[in-house]
Amino acid sequence: MSNGQKIMLRAVLGDYPHTKAIKSGLIPSDRVQLAFGHFSPTNKAFKPMVRELKFDVSEMAIVTYLMARAYNKPLVLLPAVMLGRFQQGLALYNGERGQLTPSDLEGRPVGIRSFTTTTGAWVRGILANDYGVNLDKVRWVTFEDPHVAEYKDTTERAPAGKKIVDMLLAGEIDAAVGEKSDDPRLKPLFGDPEAEARAWYKKHGIVPVNHFVVVTENLAKSNPAAVEEIYRMLKESKKAAPAPSGIDFYPFGVEAVRKPLGHIIEYCAQQKLIPRRFTVDELFDDMTRRMN
Repeated sequence: MSNGQKIMLRAVLGDYPHTKAIKSGLIPSDRVQLAFGHFSPTNKAFKPMVRELKFDVSEMAIVTYLMARAYNKPLVLLPAVMLGRFQQGLALYNGERGQLTPSDLEGRPVGIRSFTTTTGAWVRGILANDYGVNLDKVRWVTFEDPHVAEYKDTTERAPAGKKIVDMLLAGEIDAAVGEKSDDPRLKPLFGDPEAEARAWYKKHGIVPVNHFVVVTENLAKSNPAAVEEIYRMLKESKKAAPAPSGIDFYPFGVEAVRKPLGHIIEYCAQQKLIPRRFTVDELFDDMTRRMN
């Protein structure tokens, strides 16, 4: 940004109320200009970001980031949550085949888009730690490869061309994780998801975090001021959105994300998605660790 020039950066963010201002250019900056690519759903950008460093700035699922870090991918995490949500409404079973509860899953085939999805890691962690389900006794049926190519997925792969909800309706799998459906035949595995979520929140005191923002290590090292500016713009965009009442589903700052990050790190270690338990502080560099 010498001579007062802005730096142009390739960026991917999902469409949320808290990203509307930054994506529409309403947050001014004399340092950076973000050129946004469009991916629908946003998770389609995660694989090219991890494997090819396709963008300078990208939304990214936190489990994808943790696994990328385990394999030394040159990415830097910003403490900026783009997607946080309770997970209990994202597990379904076919009510026409009889009632199913979390404790019934052992020995049964359960479909999930990829074993390494963040929603999947959260739901499995809840099943194991809050319901006593032995995850190793569940037949996990997957439909896509992990974003991080080095991770070896040993789950059962669904036949090519099969769709997860179609298999659930056909009785080829008994439950599905990470899915929503308006089909009246499909029921929530967690009987009353809202009540279950409230109880879980009361017990743990956190909202599960799904997506953060990452930048390339090259950008962070060559132009840390640009990274600080991106974080400022993200914060300003959040401030410009209608203020939600009650729980903050999109926390910013290392201290605000410390507890939910610690939770998902623990779940990932339990599920052998990462080789060891990272500390929260080691996920950030000297610059991002100061962000609040």
